[in-house]
Amino acid sequence: MFYKRIKLFSAIFLCLASFTAKAQDRIEPGQYVIADIKVNGDITYNEQTVVTFTRLEKGQRINVPGEEISNAIRKLASLKLFEDINFYASKVVGDSIYLELDVTELPKLSEVKMQGLKKSKIEGLIKDTELTKGKIVNENLVTTTKNYIENKYKKDGYYNTKVAINVIPDSSNTVKMVVNIDRGKKVKVSSIKFDGNTMLSDGKLRGAMKNTKKKSFMNPLRIFKSSKYIKEKYKEDLASIVDKYKEKGYRDARVIEDTVAYNKDKNTVDISIQIEEGRKYYFGDIKFLGNTVYPNNILSQVLGIKKGDTYNGILLQERIANPNKPDGEDLTNLYQNNGYLFSNINAVEVRTENDTIDFEIRIVEGPIAYLNNVTVVGNDKTNDHVIYRELLTRPGQKWNKEDVINTVRQLGALGFFDAETIRPDVKNADPSTGTVDVEWNVTERGSSQIELQGGYGGGGFIGTLGLSFNNFSMRNIFNKEAYKPIPMGDGQKLSLRLQGSTYFQTYSLSFTEPWFGGKKPIQLFSSLSHSKQFLYNFQSRDVDRSQSFTISSITVGMSKRLSGIYDNLRISHSLTFQYYNLSNYNTGLFTFGNGSSRNLAYTLEVTRDNRGSLIYPMSGSLFSVSAKMTLPYSLFNGIDYADLENQAAYKTTNSSGQYLNEDGQVVYDYQDAAVDQGKVDQQKFNWLEYYKIKLKADWYTKIYNKLVLRTLGEFGFLGSYNSDRGLVPFERFFVGGDGLANYSLDGREVIQLRGYPNQALSSINGGTVYNKFSLELRYPITLKPQASIYVLSFLEAGNSYDSFRSYDPFVLKRSAGFGLRVFMPAFGLLGIDFANGFDPLPGYTQKNGWETHFIIGQQF
Repeated sequence: MFYKRIKLFSAIFLCLASFTAKAQDRIEPGQYVIADIKVNGDITYNEQTVVTFTRLEKGQRINVPGEEISNAIRKLASLKLFEDINFYASKVVGDSIYLELDVTELPKLSEVKMQGLKKSKIEGLIKDTELTKGKIVNENLVTTTKNYIENKYKKDGYYNTKVAINVIPDSSNTVKMVVNIDRGKKVKVSSIKFDGNTMLSDGKLRGAMKNTKKKSFMNPLRIFKSSKYIKEKYKEDLASIVDKYKEKGYRDARVIEDTVAYNKDKNTVDISIQIEEGRKYYFGDIKFLGNTVYPNNILSQVLGIKKGDTYNGILLQERIANPNKPDGEDLTNLYQNNGYLFSNINAVEVRTENDTIDFEIRIVEGPIAYLNNVTVVGNDKTNDHVIYRELLTRPGQKWNKEDVINTVRQLGALGFFDAETIRPDVKNADPSTGTVDVEWNVTERGSSQIELQGGYGGGGFIGTLGLSFNNFSMRNIFNKEAYKPIPMGDGQKLSLRLQGSTYFQTYSLSFTEPWFGGKKPIQLFSSLSHSKQFLYNFQSRDVDRSQSFTISSITVGMSKRLSGIYDNLRISHSLTFQYYNLSNYNTGLFTFGNGSSRNLAYTLEVTRDNRGSLIYPMSGSLFSVSAKMTLPYSLFNGIDYADLENQAAYKTTNSSGQYLNEDGQVVYDYQDAAVDQGKVDQQKFNWLEYYKIKLKADWYTKIYNKLVLRTLGEFGFLGSYNSDRGLVPFERFFVGGDGLANYSLDGREVIQLRGYPNQALSSINGGTVYNKFSLELRYPITLKPQASIYVLSFLEAGNSYDSFRSYDPFVLKRSAGFGLRVFMPAFGLLGIDFANGFDPLPGYTQKNGWETHFIIGQQF
């Protein structure tokens, strides 16, 4: 317990008690000049500093008795630094008075201990209560801390939280604080009963109470909403009940009385709510007043409410201005998207007759607002020009709320900032000048990623090192001062990946410039890769380095984000050249062990992406369609591929050039010789000829709060121009597993389908057609910049088909499961899935069952 003992011996009778003890002389009332002020007591502050706090000075004339000493004491007390404040007069010489100030400092905090909580909770609570070392400890601090902790846990449903704080003297004017917290058990809602409701059932009214739920034996594991009782949330739910009635036309509905009965023995409450429903109403005439920019028919179309419709007060408000949908189609956004930031729209009831209500929609349009200053704060790594080029809000432009919302999405899509904290602050909105400032607040998040892993797969140990710098600055690559640890801030992407084992090595390097030329969002991207595979015996684990297969690849491309109504649309073009070289590489995959293939392909892709955040999108969608194609060489190279097997150059011969039949015997007529399929295929696949079509549709729908449903559909098809030439053995689809490929020696695409082993749903040579469907329910544990963590459950179905003739979209391999994702800026996406495959693998009759999949660095 702390208290102040403030003694003023001179305020009324300065000459009594205290001064008698100090000076042994009687002091007459009157005016005196302060000759000196001396400070006594164990204090850490400088003596002159304490005197300065009093606002008393040497040479100052004061009245005895008077207000000067009283004011000095009050000023010292207001600092809340001292426990005792005492003024004395030590002596008086003529009209000079010598004062002594005795003060005792309040103790400071040396250590705080909290008991009754888990260690993981204590650190955060100490930070919240600001109980830092050296803090002044007084009665107010103790009371404030106690109230804060109790209220904090009451809000979380611990209605009986008790906090006891003990202050223990430590050393010289310091104390220790011991905080004992007894949260008790959460107060649960035992029952919720309604009275007076006839038009809406108890179940619908309980459903309207989003935060207050009763205990249910049918649903004891209520995951997202428990049955805890929180007073503030309960009051919100009472308002939600009234809103539910308003949605159904009962404008006059109200809660007449509610009682919350606490059962101390069971630590539960019983809630009783009495309702007066009133009558049901309908919309009557709706007139618009004050509108000059838009005619009545346009406003009526946006409002979407007609005479005779059931009255819905919530819908009416949402159609005027929907607080839950900043980009909703409402009247306010109609005006604000056209520059009318200062517009004001209100619905007013003007007449009620029987069950019909007439409204006037009163509109104050105001002047058009233009953007004046547009600034960005919070970017301590990313250079300003990288952000400004993404802004759709530019100085001098007309205010457009839709541009503001789309800018939030574009900044989030960069991946450099925490999408949850991107905030446009509207400042200095001045209707008289028609101008407004916008300050964009961003929070940097780590954008570089490291992939370092090792594991056993594909019959041997595989090691991977990957570095991805997603906010790279190429222009500063020779600037030593920019290495922190690498040049950053220009929005470019540089990736390096090395992977190898005893029988293969892969090296790749890629670079992307998102604003080629710096003036338009034209993306330039390029990549180089080289891989080498040695023949490997999976049974004996022997590697034959005299037999090898290499792939060298280069890709150059450009993409452009369209503007205007197609802001989220991107068109990309790329050209890829791949060189496949086989040296004594005789396997089942290739019919020719020595030879080469070349792949020159052009890819056109159209993508529409308005997801905003890439880490945890809560709305929006991603649609993409791509076509990858080579030149139709067979149309102009003059080769009859149907007749290759009949030509002498493609017959089997021995080392002397003699023709051999299927039994290996020498024949003299090449027409009797066996066909050398390797030579035939070498000719067919000397320059690869094919086309590949892929479609992807990916939706994100917010179900409630941050609970998100992801809906995904994919389709891929590999075709040929010439049936005589046939389908190429490259570029095929391999379905099943985690979707991660250790290496790709034939340009294959690995498609994730959890619940089955990797690539197990395709034939050994891969499929030429695949489709996949997925439903995934996600809920975040945390979305902080340091780490984003969310849990998920999913249903998936898909399959791979060897030809379009065998394609059946209804013959699918199904699975279901659950998993966890962790995104850390330095390491990318990590996760684990547990999936149950409901169907058998090709060639088997038993369902596949449970599989565990580890996700590392997979695309979002």
